[in-house]
Amino acid sequence: MALLLTGGTGFIGSHTAVEFIQAGLETVIADDLSNSTADVVDRIETITGVRPAFVCADMCDAEAVEAIFSQYDIEGVIHFAGFKAVGESVEKPVEYYRNNLLSTLTLLDAMRRHGCKVFVFSSSATVYGENNPIPYVETMQTGDCTNPYGWSKFMNEQILMDAAKADPSLSVSLLRYFNPIGAHESGLLGDDPSGIPNNLMPYITRVAKGELPHLNVYGNDYPTVDGTGVRDYIHVVDLAKGHLAAYQYAKDHAGTEVFNLGSGKGTSVLQLVETFKRVNNIDVPYVIAPRRAGDIAEFYADATKAEEVLHWHTEKTVEDMCRDSWNWEMKG
Repeated sequence: MALLLTGGTGFIGSHTAVEFIQAGLETVIADDLSNSTADVVDRIETITGVRPAFVCADMCDAEAVEAIFSQYDIEGVIHFAGFKAVGESVEKPVEYYRNNLLSTLTLLDAMRRHGCKVFVFSSSATVYGENNPIPYVETMQTGDCTNPYGWSKFMNEQILMDAAKADPSLSVSLLRYFNPIGAHESGLLGDDPSGIPNNLMPYITRVAKGELPHLNVYGNDYPTVDGTGVRDYIHVVDLAKGHLAAYQYAKDHAGTEVFNLGSGKGTSVLQLVETFKRVNNIDVPYVIAPRRAGDIAEFYADATKAEEVLHWHTEKTVEDMCRDSWNWEMKG
């Protein structure tokens, strides 16, 4: 019996693969390598001593997905594969809806044909929209999203909840997480997007390295501690462990459960930049730029449910995130 990690050579997927393999679980990675590289599999093997099976495939391709389920005895799916840049989703909504929804539907079809009953979904805090009070709690109403990326996550959650309602033996975990940053402490895995990064931390590290001239801080007039956006940053290794905890729970509990995976604390963009500079003793020049479409002032998690039900909580600090991110950048 094996677990299928879609998008498994990506930032979060690769770290989750490490945690699953180290827990003794057979792991199959599927990724189309559109925003990652195949050498990630080598790095996972170096860290764990085990080489996971790897299939280069697009999860929207029904024939390719069927081939994976036919070749391997898949007992659970952890679904990371999807487009994830908020700003880009505003510019390319059709591409985001097609990719993010069709991949989920294709996987559910294959699971039904092969009797696979566990689905752990990589969702997002963006489903809470901008009108809920902070911190976000799983019982809050979702929707009223501010961008197509968020709506695609909201729609995927609805699809999965409906699938679980129709099939009482299906177990669905919806993991709403916040802003994953950091890297594996070995320096072998980290966030390595193609082209100019859309996410904050890899942009910071490339500016610090001199590959980019400065960091753009999008907006300094939000109603926050210093005017810049406040987010709930979570170390990617903590997040990966959260997926392992969710899978271990889901395989013994049918139905749908929703969990926030976050630290429960907010950190502003400038606070993160200043921490990075202090921890790594390096300068990060930045300029204030206009707000980005679809961004909101702040959000952070109430992760009480994950701690009580999954016995999971974050362990690493913002300092750890900054130190590990720079270590990855220097070794990568």
